[in-house]
Amino acid sequence: MEEWRKNKKSFAVFMIPATAWLVLFFTIPIGILWIYSFGERGPQGQTYLAFSFENYARAVEWIHLGILWKSMWMAGVTTVVCILLGFPLALGIAFAPQKYKNPLLLLIIIPFWTNLLIRTYAWIAVLRSKGFLNFGLEWLHDKMDYALTTVGLGSALGAFEPVQFLYNQQAVIVGLVYVYLPFMILPLYASLEKLDKRYLEASLDLGAGHWRTLFSVTVPLISPGIASGVILTFILALGSYLTPNLLGGTDSMMIGNLIAHEFMAARDWPFGSALSFLLMYGAFLAIWLKSTIETRAAAQRERS
Repeated sequence: MEEWRKNKKSFAVFMIPATAWLVLFFTIPIGILWIYSFGERGPQGQTYLAFSFENYARAVEWIHLGILWKSMWMAGVTTVVCILLGFPLALGIAFAPQKYKNPLLLLIIIPFWTNLLIRTYAWIAVLRSKGFLNFGLEWLHDKMDYALTTVGLGSALGAFEPVQFLYNQQAVIVGLVYVYLPFMILPLYASLEKLDKRYLEASLDLGAGHWRTLFSVTVPLISPGIASGVILTFILALGSYLTPNLLGGTDSMMIGNLIAHEFMAARDWPFGSALSFLLMYGAFLAIWLKSTIETRAAAQRERS
């Protein structure tokens, strides 16, 4: 293995295809959009190249900041719900018998085998006014109304009115949690799987209960996995387009929908590019902060 690593020519040969793919299909397109972000939109939707920060100035106007803050709030709620659901699931998988781990992980990954568009339309079938959820509530309503009529109280509940589960922010958050929950579970599971179980046994032997061991030993030791899951889930949810577009209403536009509108409907590529890069700058900043905190924490552990 060491000889193969020292053979730089072989390493370079294997790196050429990956490097070429990244340059052609990532670096160059991103570079073009970055140049566009300093351009200007023509009267017919053309893009004129000009070194101007006008698009970035427009991006921080109150109307656009309002959409950004709403997107951050919805992404934050999604992340919190994902960690509340994902941590117990990851804990259960990590401490399950070995023969059950792979089937349980397979259940987490199976949704990725189906197109996201199809899965989102499935949620529409569940949440719409005549969907499965309202059918269930209507059945329950009819049964309760029949029971009240039987005991002589009459039709006290009245006619059933479908609940508006769809086309609002709550529906978007439900959809985002469904889509991005695996991105929280997998980093947590990886950290829990690498956790030295002797620390947990020592904590229990010294008299700490299971809850205290969980929050005083387990959580601090897997904090890098928690940070990875939080950042990954938050960034993906923040830039989501399809889920809020299909499940949300007029008050559910997120920054991804605004960017798509600028590129397609408004044909304002410079402004859409500026919005995209502001989102990318924020993602890079979050990743840099995470890396810096982990590096300092590791250095502090070595000193101690």
